[in-house]
Amino acid sequence: MKQIGTAAVAVIVLATASAGWRPAVAYAGPLGSEARSGPHYQLIDLGTFGGPNSAETQEFPYINDRGTVVGFADTATPDDTDEGFAYHAFRWRNGVMTDLGTLRGGMNSVANVVNNNDVAVGSSENAARERVAVMWTRNGQIVPLGSLGGRLGFATDINDRGQIVGLAANAIPDPHGWLGPTQTHAFLWENGVMRDLGTLGGPDSGAFFVNQRGQVAGASTTTSTPDPSTGEVTVDPFLWQHGRMLDLGTLGGTNGYANGLNNRGQVVGQSNTIGNTDTHPFLWDRGRLRDLGTLGGSSGSANAVNDAGEVAGAANRADSTLHAFFWKNGVKIDLGTIDGDTCSTAHAMNAKGEVVGTSGDCQGEFQKHGFLWQRGGRMVDLNAFVPPGSNLTVIDGEWINDRGAISGSGRLPNGDFHAIVLVPCSGKQAGEGCQ
Repeated sequence: MKQIGTAAVAVIVLATASAGWRPAVAYAGPLGSEARSGPHYQLIDLGTFGGPNSAETQEFPYINDRGTVVGFADTATPDDTDEGFAYHAFRWRNGVMTDLGTLRGGMNSVANVVNNNDVAVGSSENAARERVAVMWTRNGQIVPLGSLGGRLGFATDINDRGQIVGLAANAIPDPHGWLGPTQTHAFLWENGVMRDLGTLGGPDSGAFFVNQRGQVAGASTTTSTPDPSTGEVTVDPFLWQHGRMLDLGTLGGTNGYANGLNNRGQVVGQSNTIGNTDTHPFLWDRGRLRDLGTLGGSSGSANAVNDAGEVAGAANRADSTLHAFFWKNGVKIDLGTIDGDTCSTAHAMNAKGEVVGTSGDCQGEFQKHGFLWQRGGRMVDLNAFVPPGSNLTVIDGEWINDRGAISGSGRLPNGDFHAIVLVPCSGKQAGEGCQ
């Protein structure tokens, strides 16, 4: 179960459609000793490689079920990019932060996802400063994944079988190419071969998720001609399986995007409705595209789905208020916000239905408090787990694994961002670094 949420490829490809979605309170969880005292976590600041940032500005930190975290971290080397410093992919494992480096001659790299075998994927610059899709093996060796004939690429996901998906450019000119001046196509890489998955009829596509069965979800243009009502090329979500790309359609509008895929082949995302004035969250299941509705407003997005078919996302209550939601079997729960905030959104959910995200101000600072939501309870401010004396503010819960460990983003008083990990521990350990 994965979702694109704040993945860097979402910024590259889905910037227009994803705009606004990235995107301490009492705990009243299930009965038991843990519920009576609330959850306990140890906060770990992953730091950087000498520069200012290791989260938010390029890519969110991702954690697998083994507790291994990948992402990026700034080095101390100045670089002529928006970041201001060269940044490298990292892997944090068993308390050790490792610089995964770049391809020979490259300056920057980012790791997006790591599977449960600790193999990571993402992108790296080469000596020509071109961004290409790469894999880092368990022992840290960087491997370029090849190309579809063009010069650019980006790996977005990997399953435990070692199948990798992403986007890669070919050599056909395309003025609106998703990665550059040529067409971009979704790819599936396995056993050393990059396979072009094609499109739904338009020039561009991207694969964002691959499940343990080898099914792939993403989005594709359906034509090269812009829709006269929007001026944009139509984009539909797809599911690729059995060697073909299935168009999942939309909720009546001209654009839809896949934001998550589970191991049952269920896909969640967002789609314009008829007239393209509203955007609603959807769940696609066995040929049916289901509108999950909103919380009373005009827009929403489904951002995560687990193998039980439960969905987490965000939706408007009114057009100026956005709240995270949890959906199951036709029932949607408004998760609210951290006390004093006006907006929230859910980024990720694990097999238990535990949800993480961010809460803040709709009209101002949207990311103020990372949150955890558990069944039967209210949002828990992740800052409740920051140890006394720390100057870090946890602003986002980006990912939660099936053991309950959370990766996220913290902000320092000077505005720098650091990747953080929250490791669950029992109440008996509360005096040993746990809050």
